[in-house]
Amino acid sequence: MPASPITLSQCVTRAAAKLTAAGVVFGHGATCAFDEAAWLVLWKIGLPLDTSLLAEDESAHRPVTRTEQAQVATLIEARISTRKPAAYLTQEAWLQGVAFYVDERTLVPRSLIAEVLMEGSLDYWLSDEVHRVLDLGTGCGSLAVIAAMVYPDVKVQASDISADALEVARININRHGLHGRVVLRQCDGIPKTGSHYDLILCNPPYVNAQSMKTLPPEYMAEPALALDGNRAGGQDGMDFIRQLLSDAALQMTKDAILVLEVGHEREHFEAAFPKLEVVWLETSAGEDQVLLVTQDALAAFRATAT
Repeated sequence: MPASPITLSQCVTRAAAKLTAAGVVFGHGATCAFDEAAWLVLWKIGLPLDTSLLAEDESAHRPVTRTEQAQVATLIEARISTRKPAAYLTQEAWLQGVAFYVDERTLVPRSLIAEVLMEGSLDYWLSDEVHRVLDLGTGCGSLAVIAAMVYPDVKVQASDISADALEVARININRHGLHGRVVLRQCDGIPKTGSHYDLILCNPPYVNAQSMKTLPPEYMAEPALALDGNRAGGQDGMDFIRQLLSDAALQMTKDAILVLEVGHEREHFEAAFPKLEVVWLETSAGEDQVLLVTQDALAAFRATAT
């Protein structure tokens, strides 16, 4: 029997119930079943993602046609059967209100560094002479794009080891009209350019070996190269970060800072670098996932490590 017409609110509620029953994992742009269902339903129907679903608003009572219901059902089933993040199905993700193209070649953009950029949390630490910014491990280019938006007078270098990721980053840089200010570079680790940076942003691979073994399928759908922090044979997720902290001071100006995301790995970070002086920055996830370290602190760390 053909499906009966239902309202937009009912369609989202039913989709959320299916996601919940299937036990899918969230965290790639939505944190709960209802929010992700709303995203997928609105995207599939072609409505703005900020369409209100509140009962008192007319939009919540918009009829969803039988054809639209079938299209939504197919998309929800794809989310459940593939366990891919929703952003890979829509090929679009939002970070701090900015839209980005995304596909399986890069992580779904979700770095908390975007928050500290947008909220001006770094301004206290930056001099008026900020000209060169590096987004190290740029992925889809989200932090490079946001940095260029926040600091309209800077040049941004967006680097990544993955040529595939840089192709996605190029799409986003062009999409936001920043091809004249954001330059792409393929390299492994911090570029040895001889042109020092005033600000380095880095959301590196940092997941420890044990956690890599237990990641949900949604996270395993992302490139392991961008998640696994043990590529050099370590166990604590700090392999990339060790090399970065060793190299960074020599590629930074005197008043420069490095902003680094370590996710849930603060314990491993502090165990690996007990003598490094850092400042933990407040984000919506707390004060233990993003840190700031000055060039002076990195130079002192390098001196004691050699």
